[in-house]
Amino acid sequence: MLPMRVRNAVNLLNIFTEISTESFIDVGKHFPAFYTTGSTCSELPIKRKKSERKPLVTSVNDLKREARLRRKERQKVQEVILQPPKNGLLVKGLVPVARQVYSARAKLHVCVSRVVKNIAIYTCSLCGEVHVGHPPHRIRTCNVAGSPTNKEHTWEKGGIGHVLPVVESFHLYDRIGRAVSHNERLEVDRIPALLELCVQAGVDIPEYPTRRRACPIYSLAGRVIDFERRFPKEDSPGKDINTYGFWDKKRNLNNDDKFMDLHSDDIQAISVQGMEEWEKMRSGASKLMEKYAVQTCGYCSEVQVGPKGHRVRNCQAFKHQMRDGQHAWQEATVDDLIPPVYVWHVRDGQRGELLVNGLKRYYGMLPAVVELFAQAGAYVGDHYAGVMREDVAVPDLDEEKLVV
Repeated sequence: MLPMRVRNAVNLLNIFTEISTESFIDVGKHFPAFYTTGSTCSELPIKRKKSERKPLVTSVNDLKREARLRRKERQKVQEVILQPPKNGLLVKGLVPVARQVYSARAKLHVCVSRVVKNIAIYTCSLCGEVHVGHPPHRIRTCNVAGSPTNKEHTWEKGGIGHVLPVVESFHLYDRIGRAVSHNERLEVDRIPALLELCVQAGVDIPEYPTRRRACPIYSLAGRVIDFERRFPKEDSPGKDINTYGFWDKKRNLNNDDKFMDLHSDDIQAISVQGMEEWEKMRSGASKLMEKYAVQTCGYCSEVQVGPKGHRVRNCQAFKHQMRDGQHAWQEATVDDLIPPVYVWHVRDGQRGELLVNGLKRYYGMLPAVVELFAQAGAYVGDHYAGVMREDVAVPDLDEEKLVV
């Protein structure tokens, strides 16, 4: 038997629960969205610390398990049949995808170059943050060495390179061959990593020849056997290769005008087409990366397209002295190959208004290219709704204290 004080407390709690439930049900009849939790907001992307490693695509336990399986296979003296592209051959089903990505990349550069003439781009000269639109924001997030005490940005005019940065990779004539050594770092071309991925996936570019095998390679007890190397063809595969093409300034990698001719002055139509090419390029690159390996450094932005990373000791990231300047290679993602530079999103109702630091928790973010096309009139897809935060009402400065 419970004490009288406890029984009274329990009865009061039951009564209060029934009253609260009935009142919430009545409110729900008139306001059905009162207790809905279907908000599309998500956490905004944050900058990774210099001492923090990139998250692994494959967990450490899975990597160890795969390494043990490979070690057991090497102990067995038997032939291992490799599938494309591991055997040096192309994946025929991905050749059209590679050509589509190559074309989308060219068209995207043309669209961005046209839209940039109408919409201003700013970049901070100290921390490198980017803002799309005029005027630049006043959010105090400049936190680097030499920044002002109030952490305000020092803005200057930016360009296409700040909105659509290019990640370079060493061009491999033979993707199955050995890695680029440190002494060969000035003798091998460095081209955009996305372009190198397209070349390895089947796009033929005369300036950057690559080896197309007709006979696959084989793996026997962990050793790679290449019959084309032992019994070469009559033609010399490397006779037309310019090993010092890195210093040739006459070539233009972004000669994109031949791919698309835009005579229209409708910026909105150009931005809509640019948004489509951006989505095609990223989705196509993701499909290619499912088969063709791409490596990235876990601490810096270095990328190498191919089954293994290079051996150039040029890493300047966290604890590079312990690695003798070598990169900590790991599996790359599409964001490593095509880095989305996130900027603060400016809504249609805030054109010409400053984004202030006091209301920064109500603002959303978008990749710089998407924000550029959005301000030019293009529609932003639903997959950006979480970071875009269009369903969040931005209060005025005098109303900030009233927001719960």
